Formats: sequence, C-alpha cells, structure tokens
Amino acid sequence: MTVEKTPLEGCLLIKPQVFKDDRGSFFESYNHKLFQEKTGLNVNFIQDNQSISQRGALRGIHLQMGDNAQAKLVRVVQGEVLDVAVDLRKGSPTFGKTYSIILNEENNFQLFIPKDFGHGFITLSKTAIFAYKCDNYYHKTSEAGVIYNDPTLNIDWQLPKKEFILSPKDQEHPTLEEFKS
Repeated sequence: MTVEKTPLEGCLLIKPQVFKDDRGSFFESYNHKLFQEKTGLNVNFIQDNQSISQRGALRGIHLQMGDNAQAKLVRVVQGEVLDVAVDLRKGSPTFGKTYSIILNEENNFQLFIPKDFGHGFITLSKTAIFAYKCDNYYHKTSEAGVIYNDPTLNIDWQLPKKEFILSPKDQEHPTLEEFKS
C-alpha cells in the first residue's frame, strides 16, 4: 500500500498493492495496523456504508458537523465514479479548495477524507457500488452540505448536467459563501 498526499492537507490517496494472476486479483482493502503505519493516523472506523448508484447519480456535497463530524475512507467496489473532497475547515489555508479523483474497480484507489471536509461523487459508469468507512455514526441533525454546482468551487463533474440525478436535498444545500457564514 502506498499513501500519497493530495493538495488538501490531511486528504490522502491510498493505493493498495494488487496481486493478479490467471485466476483474477486480490488485495487487502483495509488493514488497521498498516493504515496507521503508512498514514500516521489513528482512526477508529466504526461504521461501513455502501450505496449502489446508476450513471449520473450525483451524491453530495455532504458532511457531518460538530461532535458528529466523520472522517471517511471511500472506495469503489464495482464501476467508476468521480470522487470529490472539499476542504470546509474554517480557517484552513485550503478552505473551499477541491480535490477530484477517479475511483474505479480497476485502480482500487481509496480516498481518506478528514473530518470537516465535504464529500460527493458522481457515477460515471452504468452502475457503481460505492463503499466507505466512517469513524463516527450518522447523526441526522448534524447533516450539512454545500451545493454541488457552487460557482466558487467550479467542480467539473465530467458529465453533462442533463444526465445528473440528484436528490431534492442535494439541490437545496447552501453555496460555499452561505456555508461560511
């Protein structure tokens, strides 16, 4: 496993070692001890989540706030997504900056998203199975977000807007400017 820093402090790209042969492939998707050694982080993941989405499904940009903030380790089991992290830590030198990466079943990359970061993804393949670990339980009243099409963030979701499938909630998040205040 290799760990690469992203332009957003604390947000890490994790590349597992994949073993391939005539039968297929194998990789260790998570090893707590190795994760600690390679990242220097002592994160206690306590909940695993999984979603299945069709092409164009845009989920985000979400976060949990306050005592219920969550760090996440995200990956794609099947298919392909554009994964986006947004630094929403007030006072951070990279506040409002984004990092995007293609996660798919071929590269097996994982993205570690620190607490107080926004997170979203859009499904680029016909369908995708998206899995993630969280270090805190979901708490409905701690939900927050930033609108997916915020002009300041200027995220290239890599699909035409007419293909986007959004929940009503994801269409009502505040802009980055509104989130700041």
